[in-house]
Parts: sequence; C-alpha cells; structure tokens
Amino acid sequence: MKRTVALGLLYSRSGSYARISDACRTGALGAIAKINADPGRRIAFEAVERDPGGNVDLYGPLCKEILRDTEAHHIIGCVTSWSRKEVIPTLEKFDGTLWYAVPYEGFEASDHVVYLHSCPNQHLLPLLDWCMPAYGPRGYLVGSNYIWGWEINRLARETMHARGGEVLGERYLPIGSTDIDRMIEEVRATAPDFIINSLIGPSSYAFLQAYAELGREDARFRPESCPVLSCNLTECELDEIGPEAAEGLVAAGPYFRDGNGAFGSSHEAAASRAVHALANLLEHAPESDAQNIAALLKSPVGLRSGIDAKTHHCHQPALIAQVREGTFRVIEDGGVLPGDPYLTQPRPKGTTPKLRVIR
Repeated sequence: MKRTVALGLLYSRSGSYARISDACRTGALGAIAKINADPGRRIAFEAVERDPGGNVDLYGPLCKEILRDTEAHHIIGCVTSWSRKEVIPTLEKFDGTLWYAVPYEGFEASDHVVYLHSCPNQHLLPLLDWCMPAYGPRGYLVGSNYIWGWEINRLARETMHARGGEVLGERYLPIGSTDIDRMIEEVRATAPDFIINSLIGPSSYAFLQAYAELGREDARFRPESCPVLSCNLTECELDEIGPEAAEGLVAAGPYFRDGNGAFGSSHEAAASRAVHALANLLEHAPESDAQNIAALLKSPVGLRSGIDAKTHHCHQPALIAQVREGTFRVIEDGGVLPGDPYLTQPRPKGTTPKLRVIR
C-alpha cells in the first residue's frame, strides 16, 4: 500500500515565460505519473497546482496557500529569479522547500531551495571559455530588466574584462517588451565579436528574429562571424523563435535532446529530476514527509543524491550546443561540474570575476 504525499506545483501557464513553465510542468507531471504507476515505489505523489498567471505578485501568496492550506511541504516551481526570491520568505516562514528547475545567476544558496539546473560556473563561464578564444574578446550584452539579466551581464562584463575583453554596449528591456530596434542599431554600429543574450520570452524572440534579418543584410552578423550566446534558451522555445532566426544560436546547459534524448528540453529534464530525487528522499521513511531539506540531505539517501548538502546545488554536465538545421547539436562537452554558486573554486589565472552576494 503506497502512502500519498502532496507535492506543490507553482508554474504560470500564461505570460512572457509560459513556454518554459510548460516544459517544467510537463517534466514534473510526467515524473509524478511514472512514480505513481511504479509498483516498486512505496509512495505516490498528489499534485497540488497553483497558477500565478505570469503575475509575480501572486507567487508569494500562492506559495503560502500551498504550504499553509495543504499537506505539501515541497513545491516544484518558479521560472524567473524574481519569482523565486518572492517565495523564499514564505518558504522560510513555513519551513517549506522549493525545487527550482531552471538556470539562474548564482550567488545564492538558500536553506529552502534546491537548485536543479545550472549556475554560472556551469553555463556562462564555460560559454565564455569556448567563445572568446574562437571569436574574439569584444562582446555586446542584452538582457531583460530584472535579476537574471542584470546579474548574468554583470558577471559576463567582469569576466570579459578580467580576460582583457571589452563590452561594446549593454541594453535592457522590460519583461515582455519587443522594442529591440535600438539594440539592433547599436549592434550594427559597434560590430562585436559575439552577443550575450539574457533576454527572456517575447523580448528574446524579437531580438533573435531582428538579428537574423541583420545577418541577411550584412555577413558580419551571421553566426559564423558573430554568434548569439545564451544561458537559458532551450528546445522548448525554438518554435517561437522560428527556424531561420534560431539557426546558429549557441546555448549552454546541462542537457540537450540532440536527436535522441528522453526529454524535450533541460527544463523538462530538471523538473523530472526534482520529482525523482524527492521521491528517493521520502520513500523509506514516513516521518520524512514533514522534514526540511537540510535534514533529508543528511540521510544516507540524501548523501548519495548528487545534491550538495551545503549549497543545495547539483553536479551538472557543462554542455555547449548550437542550433543546426533546427535542432541543438552539442559542440562542446566540458564534463560534469559541481555547482559553485559563489565561484569559490579555482579557475584559470585572470578569469575569476569579483564576487558579490545578491540580496
């Protein structure tokens, strides 16, 4: 007889980042279905879903509703760093845990968050390690006007400067804005060696479509001359970008389908991993259902989970892939790296940027 454990899901099914939310939700629900159907499992999950509808002001109240009004102690959810930071005070108050399945900007290690996707030492820094020697030291930075865009571009700027590089321009757009004309004109005027794209949703799609048009007009802005780099774009958004605009896009991440993968994107894979990891932690001890993540990770199963007990970050493959004929193809494999959210591990001389804790 399986025992049933309530599991919160907190994803927006509409709004600027709905594609990513849907991918994460698909991964989580698929894993729940597999665990529930597995006769060898001792637990089953009951999904408790709430939909903030892309409104960041609803994440905190809906997180509170799940933790206060249901039996759930764990929530898989949030896409933007803004929404993640909105729910952390509620998680602290109710001793809940958020399982976060998308890449983020690092410089955080909450006692109430498990980070299932990549942080900068696993995505941005390997991406710059690969790009700068191959294309040159001069970059242009674009981003959405919130934590992810600010911090990824800050870290890129400091890393590039430490390596003798130069930032030729830096522009931000409000989330959801498609007013990219000025960005494109500055790219045309400065002619960088590469572009780091930290835009999200429609802003990113509009920029990539306009940049592809610029490349058709001027060969200097084609992927072989000046690639666009991303730490957050995956297969789940290629349809929105369009095949012509996506061709040549370079992205870093822990997983790419590459023709034969089990998941549609790394977001789906990370959310599935979250559900399976939690099931493994809870399965053999009924009293563990209400334990916090710190206690769970100290158990024998927790010590074998691949989740660091101090930082709650995971070991991840550091892969770089490029869109070729409509599909991400892995072009560089940096091996499996432990999550290093504060960049404390040694790196090649001259490549370590200044550190700052985000509050």
